[in-house]
Amino acid sequence: MTRRRWLADQVEDDRAYLLGEHALHLTRVLRAQPGQEFDIVTSVGVYSAKVVTIHDERVEFQLGALLPTTALPNLTLALAIFKFDRMEWAIEKAVELGVSRIIPFIAARSEKHLTQAAEKRVERWRRLVLQASEQSRRSTQPEVESPIQLDALMRESAPNRIVLVESEQHVHLKDALQKPEFAPGLSGELALAIGPEGGWTHTELEKFRHAGWQSASLGPTILRAETAAIAALAVAFSQLQ
Repeated sequence: MTRRRWLADQVEDDRAYLLGEHALHLTRVLRAQPGQEFDIVTSVGVYSAKVVTIHDERVEFQLGALLPTTALPNLTLALAIFKFDRMEWAIEKAVELGVSRIIPFIAARSEKHLTQAAEKRVERWRRLVLQASEQSRRSTQPEVESPIQLDALMRESAPNRIVLVESEQHVHLKDALQKPEFAPGLSGELALAIGPEGGWTHTELEKFRHAGWQSASLGPTILRAETAAIAALAVAFSQLQ
């Protein structure tokens, strides 16, 4: 039987701890008991671990053997801020697929009331990422950056950068990733940018072009932002792994 996996909040020598609400889920919902075995993710790697002591807001584990894990490609997903319920769905599924980092950003056609509220949603997004990482048994937890302006996104340092553009008629994402300069494989960092529900402005596309981003499409149909994000990640991971 596959063991549940948890991301440690604190590690000291051969001990790891879940704290606060994180621990409460294990103690009150799953009713963990001393002696139960789980996998624990630390900054070093994933360990087999056994519950030692339990309190409502603190669970202590004895770390055992370091377990083998599979490395994921270094893939950043930049999401223009859109309706929070659909954006949170996209974030959750992106984590399950294996994204390394998520950058929310403000585009010209992002709804103003959403961009104003986005900063207050970051902690919620990070909790969602933690939960999705544990549910999908990841060996790392993706980063969620604070929202940034589009001009800051232009300076994203990943060597391979692609902006998804629905009007692009010549280059499909799959074809773009097969070009020699995109260095497919685990060694190649990749950033994908997904636009807002209203699409990119001409000025934004010019900024991407001048900053060296490659434009690509996901096909002839118009996709919602959350659909485009997941479709793009699925295509990218199929080429990078």
